[in-house]
Amino acid sequence: MTRLPRTYATFMLCGATVAALTAAAPATGTAAAEQAAPGSAPAPGSAADQAAAVDGEAPPGLDVLKRGRGMAPGLLFLTPQGRHETPRGPQIVDDRGRPVWYHRIPTGFVAADFQVQEYRGEKVLTWWEGESSPTGTGSGTGYIADENYDVIATVKTPDPGERTDFHEFRLTPDGTALILSYRDEPYDLTPVGGPKDGQVLDYVVQEIDIATGEKVMDWHSLDHIPITDSDRRFDPGMPGPFPYLHLNAVSLDRDGDLLFSGRETSTVYKVDRETGEIVWRLGGKRSDFRLGAGARTIGQHNIEPAGENTYRVFDNQNMGSPGYESRVAWLRIDERRMTAELVRQQVHPDRLTTGLEGNSQALPNGNTFVSWGSPSGRISEFSPSGRLVFDSALPEDISSYRGYRAPWKSTPGTAPEVGVNDAVTAVEAVWNGATEVRDWRVLGGETASRLRPVARAGWQGLDTEVPLPPEARGIDYVKVQALDARGRVIGSSPVEAVEPAASRHR
Repeated sequence: MTRLPRTYATFMLCGATVAALTAAAPATGTAAAEQAAPGSAPAPGSAADQAAAVDGEAPPGLDVLKRGRGMAPGLLFLTPQGRHETPRGPQIVDDRGRPVWYHRIPTGFVAADFQVQEYRGEKVLTWWEGESSPTGTGSGTGYIADENYDVIATVKTPDPGERTDFHEFRLTPDGTALILSYRDEPYDLTPVGGPKDGQVLDYVVQEIDIATGEKVMDWHSLDHIPITDSDRRFDPGMPGPFPYLHLNAVSLDRDGDLLFSGRETSTVYKVDRETGEIVWRLGGKRSDFRLGAGARTIGQHNIEPAGENTYRVFDNQNMGSPGYESRVAWLRIDERRMTAELVRQQVHPDRLTTGLEGNSQALPNGNTFVSWGSPSGRISEFSPSGRLVFDSALPEDISSYRGYRAPWKSTPGTAPEVGVNDAVTAVEAVWNGATEVRDWRVLGGETASRLRPVARAGWQGLDTEVPLPPEARGIDYVKVQALDARGRVIGSSPVEAVEPAASRHR
């Protein structure tokens, strides 16, 4: 490990088989955000995203199965991906499954780890976007966007020969980002049943100064974790280099050191952030702790500190094949006695088995938010007592690598758009990403300069249909006004001529 001085087509993520993907790369760069190159992903918050919303090119919807008392406030942040050739990208939805914002990404791309984080004292949106490989890894870029959905920074590994992976994009209070990358290395695989002249994936954890793009830390798995720790044996039919470890999570412990999750070793690692040395291993073949009943994890994801000497982990309890039901497990360790015990666990009432993906999030009111990964595509929330207070499902064969709930407010800098259906019986009001709209008011008239209120309806998602009363269906010009909870106008569309608008939306 090197710690440097600080200078201030099938798409399934995480170990599933994926088709080779070919698409133009998104905008890259490790300092301030750059303009997207021709043919690359459109910038979030741009006219392209708004146009996609207007054209109905939204990603798969969320079917809300239960909304009970005791839910935490906030919106849901998801990255649907799966086998369907539907539009995809990071999306925000509300508790009723109504879309609030989404960013369309190119065909063949996937997105992951979309959430609210903090950068330079401000709330920002972050996500990873790029291509996925047959080895369950990715090659892409981490994005940071402000409250207007404008990208203000991008992050990726500066090292040639390495690819920035989708499994983690975590901002720190120090103005840095923790990312995962990987590189192919020639390696003797005979200890795991492979060829002497084989190849292995070296998993790399890096801390990147967001403003400069420089590395602050560089940790390589092959320097610390031998391939014989893997539960996986070499398979000659497996594509790509041998994925012996499959690092799928990096987080900060309460003392500032790092926590890693190795799916293929079923081990959680604590790593000294300064030296890179492994402090302890929890689980797996060489666990430093004696595990109590129920404390062993299998193929786990998303390790997080959850109190003094306590850790919360999404425990898949299987390696991609049917097994025990998956769970969120709270594990307490005793570093003096070197023991680990299960404090509590949360399973879904439907006893879901998640082979791939998954995460859990501690909410401010004590609830636990859970994305159950693939194949279920379920998104849930539980009270501290384990009561299910929210449950939802993505369409069949679609999942979200992770899911989060968080408060988020935005009045985008882009203006709303308006359209009229062919029969001039309803108006379509679209404002991608606006969170403060309570109602839409429609203004219409015979001239562009003399418009009057003709209809009003409550917000029903970023694309809301407002029916027109019969007496208003002869209007020649139309615009919409977005009203907040106090009835104030917070956004207005341009005036549109009815016929051109109707023609455009046929």
